[in-house]
Amino acid sequence: MATDWNLTIDCTDPVRMSAFWEVALRYVKKPPPEDWDSWQAFFEFKGYEDTEDFFEGAYLSDPDDARPSLFFQGVPEKHQGKNWFHLDLKVSGGRTRPAAERVPLIEAEVARLTAAGGRVLRRVEQDGALDFVIMLDPEDNQFCVA
Repeated sequence: MATDWNLTIDCTDPVRMSAFWEVALRYVKKPPPEDWDSWQAFFEFKGYEDTEDFFEGAYLSDPDDARPSLFFQGVPEKHQGKNWFHLDLKVSGGRTRPAAERVPLIEAEVARLTAAGGRVLRRVEQDGALDFVIMLDPEDNQFCVA
């Protein structure tokens, strides 16, 4: 039997982070549980305090329900140091494709994610052509576009 799971991401601004990753992953806002009007109402019922604006928009899901859900959990402290793991957004079809085909796909995705609030940290070349780009999300978590 497969284990059901989602990825929880600690952050100081769950709404801002979920808005960025909604664009980055082409996810959608996950609706609150059945019989609940909002995530806030659901968590208030569960006994969580200080939920105002905390949980709204902080859950995302894959529209095809093929990939895990994401939950952006508010925490008081800022991210520090390098990630211990990161996402690789594979948009170019892989290294078996010629660089002339891959590079424009990578550059287009980097431009899209920069417009959504991401920042380029470093471009990595291999054999004289762009191989992948290391980016930062709005709270400085690293991810790669390849």
